[in-house]
Amino acid sequence: MSSRSRGPRVLSLSSRKRLELPRVLPAPRMTTFPPVPVTCDAVRNKCREMLTAALQTDRDHAAISADCESLSAQIEECIFRDVGNTDMKYKNRVRSRIANLKDAKNPDLRRNVLCGTITPQQIAEMASDELKEIRKAMTKEAIREHQMARTGGTQTDLFTCSKCRKKNCTYTQVQTRSSDEPMTTFVVCNECGNRWKFC
Repeated sequence: MSSRSRGPRVLSLSSRKRLELPRVLPAPRMTTFPPVPVTCDAVRNKCREMLTAALQTDRDHAAISADCESLSAQIEECIFRDVGNTDMKYKNRVRSRIANLKDAKNPDLRRNVLCGTITPQQIAEMASDELKEIRKAMTKEAIREHQMARTGGTQTDLFTCSKCRKKNCTYTQVQTRSSDEPMTTFVVCNECGNRWKFC
């Protein structure tokens, strides 16, 4: 093929393989709807970049297939609408959201924002106390999950749940102390999920 032909250019890799290069680059695909609000304010753009970086912490966004740039723009837009300008209140709120999203002790907050359980509007408007409560609840649940045995257990009606007063429970016995001490019994209520243990 001559270099003056109008067809696609061909790059010769070997006598058997040829790679065709298109003359015109394809237009980028738009994956989000509605489109992200555009701003020309340098402060707002920098805040969006920092929110995007916070959402991309630990590469969770790749597993969830979330569009971090769109999410960060929506979060920033909600904060801007609520505050009204880019003064210290705006910057402090953005800084707080970035710190909470990057928090290694609270990765579930970031995951919930990425998967849509917590909307951009909610994360933008949450008070610091609410964010602390979410962190505390998620930490407590994670501790509870790790402390309890995961194997099937035995279903019984011998134990009464102190929360819901039902008798539908599953228990597991584990030797947690020395062999001459009694076994520790872990009980889970099948109705409300309440967990407790006794010796």
